Amino acid sequence: MVFDFLKKSARGAAEVKASAAGPVIAMQGGMSGRVAWSPRDVVSLTKAGFTGNPVGFRSVKLIAEAAAALPLVLQNADQRFEQHPVLDLVRRPNAGQGRAELFEALYGQMLLSGNGYLEVVPDEEGQAAELHVLRSDRMNVVPGTDGWPVAYEYAVGGRRHRFDMTGDIQPICHIKTFHPQDDHYGLSPMQAAASAIDVHNAASRWSKGLLDNAARPSGAFVYSGGEGQLSQDQFERLQSDMASYHQGAANAGRPMLLEGGLDWKPMGFSPSDMEFQKTKEAAAREISVAFGVPPMLLGIPGDATYANYQEAHRAFYRLTVLPLATKVTATISEWLSGIAGEQVTLQPDLDQVPALSGEREAQWRRIADADFLTEAEKRSLLGLPKRVDSDE
Repeated sequence: MVFDFLKKSARGAAEVKASAAGPVIAMQGGMSGRVAWSPRDVVSLTKAGFTGNPVGFRSVKLIAEAAAALPLVLQNADQRFEQHPVLDLVRRPNAGQGRAELFEALYGQMLLSGNGYLEVVPDEEGQAAELHVLRSDRMNVVPGTDGWPVAYEYAVGGRRHRFDMTGDIQPICHIKTFHPQDDHYGLSPMQAAASAIDVHNAASRWSKGLLDNAARPSGAFVYSGGEGQLSQDQFERLQSDMASYHQGAANAGRPMLLEGGLDWKPMGFSPSDMEFQKTKEAAAREISVAFGVPPMLLGIPGDATYANYQEAHRAFYRLTVLPLATKVTATISEWLSGIAGEQVTLQPDLDQVPALSGEREAQWRRIADADFLTEAEKRSLLGLPKRVDSDE
């Protein structure tokens, strides 16, 4: 089956239904055609929590790469497909990306902003030729009078492109996470972990400052001259000499020459003053919890929630990776089914996930030994389509 963007559906017009709260949502977001802006600065949060924080970076990469690497299967109620236009499109979505690269970018956008946007590109014959992931920080929802998006605007620099969502074919697939206070945008784990990220980054800067100053607050100059205090010129000269000859790792251990009644009083931190390291570790655990990554997998010390690494790895897949991948693939398959005109389901193949091999083996054995179930019921419980040659 091919995706024909030029051919309209021959079926009759379906009954139009709308939420009674839709017009209220539209008025809250502004007048029809006006852009509803995201309340969070995604760019700044990404710089602080992903590109500038090792825990946030590793959490996003770990989830996105694991979810993108999941094997996918395409099926309907009757069969599982080995060859299908939807499978071909997913396997090679565009000239620059494969399936894993496309899904890794999509999952990464959702983890960083709470929103993922897929664009379908038709070829000259009107067939779906490519899929592209669009940056979430550049996309804005344009709500209509009923509260549903009538368009999406993609802005780069001073240029804008508008994707019309009122036609038979939906050019944009918007996948968002749950947000209790926003009708059009999702809430990302990065937003929930923003405070912990600030604490972790501040602790890292504090550690860097300590290293630059010999890992202690050095000490204090005490002036014991008869005039009471240093002159302005003496004070500025002392600061300049300290910055030039006695600060930084290159000047560690250099002897100091004092004059003019100055006395050096060394100082250090008490054990209670060094608690910032524990604060940093606690902030790292909060970041990993917000993303749903067991701290043990990130090498964060002091966490003994799971008995061993294998148990933590299985919980990571069961509680974080699979729910995200299942939600995303279900939304994409529903979107592509509307384009193709055929109802198909794209979903992760759990039998090929090594972390779940023990669970799946036990489930297959338990269902296979259930003599009171028919073959069709067993296949349904295992998520398999009906057998084509079955008499049932």
